[in-house]
Amino acid sequence: MPEAQPAAALSVRELRKSYADVVAVDGVNLEVFRGECFGLLGPNGAGKTTTIEICEGLTEADSGTVELLGRSWQRSANELRHLLGIQLQETQFGEKLTVFETLQLFRSFYHRGPSADEVIAMVQLEPKRNSRVGQLSGGQKQRLAMAASLVGDPEFLFLDEPSTGLDPQARRQIWEMVEQFRATGRTILLTTHYMDEAERLCDRVAIMDRGRIIALDTPRALIASLGAEHVVEFALAGDGAVLDLAALQSVAGVLNALRNESRFELQVRHLHQTLPAVLQTIAERRGTLTELNTHSATLEDVFVSLTGRRLRDE
Repeated sequence: MPEAQPAAALSVRELRKSYADVVAVDGVNLEVFRGECFGLLGPNGAGKTTTIEICEGLTEADSGTVELLGRSWQRSANELRHLLGIQLQETQFGEKLTVFETLQLFRSFYHRGPSADEVIAMVQLEPKRNSRVGQLSGGQKQRLAMAASLVGDPEFLFLDEPSTGLDPQARRQIWEMVEQFRATGRTILLTTHYMDEAERLCDRVAIMDRGRIIALDTPRALIASLGAEHVVEFALAGDGAVLDLAALQSVAGVLNALRNESRFELQVRHLHQTLPAVLQTIAERRGTLTELNTHSATLEDVFVSLTGRRLRDE
């Protein structure tokens, strides 16, 4: 018998939201299963934050339905607030309160949960327990925001761009906290435009662009859908006019080719076979290489394949 599908912790149906003439969310449908870390990915302005804020009960949808932990915001708002942890994209704390005072305040909002000191230990802020919030670094403030989202012992955790603007060490610390929460069997929905973050943390991901879900699967399955194992990026001197996409697409092993002025990007199946042929094609057309990079295919390349744009082109 096929394995039973996990129950849905979050079910979103035909969600729509507009601001004046701007359509932020355009008919979004998705399910997040209990116990998984689900990623909502896309560039700034894709509609990720609006979608997650509707699910959190912070923004009202124009139409569509949200069912969260078997409840709706219309019927069970007070109950849901005690079951959720929410880390916003930007969290403003009282600058003059200490870390301990801040978390003690947040703990008072919930019926249950660990003590302020227990959460401080969870996020490794013990040395800053009595420091004022205004004295914290960016990474420490993000850990404090994470602590505030955990202090009610939530069943479902919302994280909106949890590592944006952090240095590599601070990002890894946030990732470790997410993985520890995920290991307890509870559910996470996070938004990000960092594809490496999604590949490491998420069981499944939905790629969002211009208010719509354009792809949804496991990170491995989405990358495999490209059919390409590697990506070749190169730039030519001048405007690159000596080389056209048709010439590159005719090279054996090139699955897709994109161009942005003098920069080219190729999705290829077998790098060791295709790269020499690409270099020969460039030489035959008397192009001069100024840059050449290769990497294994990633979720970012899936986005490029689907939209023709990079995540930060916006």
